[in-house]
Amino acid sequence: MSIPLAERLRPHTLDDYIGQEHLVGKNGVFRKFLDTGNLPSFILWGPPGVGKTTLARIVASELKRPFFTLSAVTSGVKEVREALESARKQRFFDTRPPILFIDEIHRFNKSQQDSLLGAVEQGVVTLVGATTENPSFEVIPPLRSRCQIYILKPMDDAQLQTLLDRALRTDAELRGRQIRVEQTEALFRFSGGDARRLLNILEIVVGAAEGEVTINDSHVIDCLQQNIALYDKNGEQHYDVISAFIKSVRGSDPNAAVYYLARMLAGGEEPRFIARRLVILASEDIGLANPNALLLANACFDTVHKIGMPEARITLAETTIYLAASPKSNSAYRAINEALALVEHDTANRPVPLHLRNAPTQLMERAGYGKGYKYAHDYGGFAELEFMPEGLEGRRFYEPNTDNPAEEKIARRIEQLWRGKY
Repeated sequence: MSIPLAERLRPHTLDDYIGQEHLVGKNGVFRKFLDTGNLPSFILWGPPGVGKTTLARIVASELKRPFFTLSAVTSGVKEVREALESARKQRFFDTRPPILFIDEIHRFNKSQQDSLLGAVEQGVVTLVGATTENPSFEVIPPLRSRCQIYILKPMDDAQLQTLLDRALRTDAELRGRQIRVEQTEALFRFSGGDARRLLNILEIVVGAAEGEVTINDSHVIDCLQQNIALYDKNGEQHYDVISAFIKSVRGSDPNAAVYYLARMLAGGEEPRFIARRLVILASEDIGLANPNALLLANACFDTVHKIGMPEARITLAETTIYLAASPKSNSAYRAINEALALVEHDTANRPVPLHLRNAPTQLMERAGYGKGYKYAHDYGGFAELEFMPEGLEGRRFYEPNTDNPAEEKIARRIEQLWRGKY
């Protein structure tokens, strides 16, 4: 059986590695690892097909470290312990620890991740994890704190072109065919920045023709026509469908939102990814127009974690419909962005007003800390004070969206309390 093209072209040195210049370039951190031999535990976070596994293998090979690999999809605590025991037996005196590579580490549950902690902390292994999901959500804090996190990016068209040229120039099977490339737009578009997907599509396109092969957009589309309408969680369709889902919820169309939710679930999307997007939507697009939306989205996130599929589809659908049908406001989103923009570019180191500072010592009290502060509850719940630093008095960041009843009420209260100041 022929070895897949992606495997035949897998690079074996950093010099052959395409992309991720910020990590493997001349001054990249991975070059320093190879130069010094000092390798921390780390997690590679990025979309599929950008070279996470390849990079881990290259590092192990170049540093001549034993390389143990596990897949979080098929391995449990028992397999982790067996791998760690094998690693211990490989360790002699002052030799550097073996590398334990765990693919899709985000699929390990808490107990599986806990089982790695001791070995990583004691230096039994150097842990290298690969994940397509945000480690902040999917990797437990104790393990995350013991690992560096490096972000890998999708390939751009120039890098895909380099890979295509290399495949046609160096692969023996492709060189044996007469292949002419006229157009690459469809080829790169369907690859979605995924090197492995590009090479798989190239194999499909070449395999679909006899004799001379002409690669152009129409030929690529004809070959892939059966897959164009499908959601592909590892390719460009992922970004298109999640974008349509978000915009349908934001646009208050529950029917379209549920349709795109179904596309994602049928295509194998991770339910927790969808649940996280719903939490973000509840804060960013609904916000103060309906604060209950965030409560429901958080409940959805917890429920999806607890019950998983297929039942999680019901909770996701309920939350999607509720958020889509809810009134919308991005006033909190705009307020924090405006405040951050000012803070990040404000060269004045504005001191906090003295009356807002605590005075835990007599010296600070004599310096005026806390003097003039009015405890709001002593004044019926509101005492008019200046809370902004000098120079920002009366500056507004929050602009209520009075098109919805909830924020219209907030706006009336602010006006009543501050009498036109804000």
